Amino acid sequence: MKQLPSIAYLTAIYSFFYIPIIVLVVYSFNQAQYSLVWHGFSLRWYQELFTDGDLWIAVLHSLFLGICAATAAMCIGGLTAICLYRYSFFGRKLLYGLIFILILSPDIVMGISLLILFSLLQVTLGFWSLLLAHITFCIPFVVVTVYSRIVSFDEYIFEAAKDLGAKDTIIFTRIIIPLLWPALVAGWLLSFTLSIDDVIISYFVAGPDFEILPLKIYSMVRLGVKPEINALCAVTFGLTLVLVIISQLTLRKKP
Repeated sequence: MKQLPSIAYLTAIYSFFYIPIIVLVVYSFNQAQYSLVWHGFSLRWYQELFTDGDLWIAVLHSLFLGICAATAAMCIGGLTAICLYRYSFFGRKLLYGLIFILILSPDIVMGISLLILFSLLQVTLGFWSLLLAHITFCIPFVVVTVYSRIVSFDEYIFEAAKDLGAKDTIIFTRIIIPLLWPALVAGWLLSFTLSIDDVIISYFVAGPDFEILPLKIYSMVRLGVKPEINALCAVTFGLTLVLVIISQLTLRKKP
């Protein structure tokens, strides 16, 4: 009886999170279109999903954009975190504070500001504007992730390496990068997730010639939630679940 409130609380929380997802998956098999009334089981929407060429082009665009943005953000953010940790320079604390301001800044503010910047620089809206925008909002998350890892290092490791004659390039490639590798991978995955998921900033800086999946879904939802969208979300959730299971099996400690 003492555990009843805790069980009820956890049940309510998990129900709030997962019941909408379950409903979404169930209605992806609904025969009806634009209806929340069950009209029978059907795989029609999955067939339409896998034969929708425009949708798959948007998926490929999003994947390519996410990989490019995450890789660039990982490199720039990783180097920034290392510089903030190892070197003292004028404005160091200000730069570190500005990184947190970018994280807390509303997406709509960043989207409009980037649109104004691209307009002033006469940058054509399309792939490059999306890539620059995604790199911009991903870098702060990489910096925070990598910096939280690097501050846990024993600073005498670098001093010992210098005493043994190692130059900065050797310290960077042989010591810092191997130790930071988990944080860099985590920053890359976080950046890729943010890029794939972004709608607001992409809405302001996207062009007509390069459509990505979030904006494609947004344009489809404006006409009504079709079961095809439910099928797409169900497939995405299934792939995410598989990746989580694989990661848990990989990270599980062997007896």
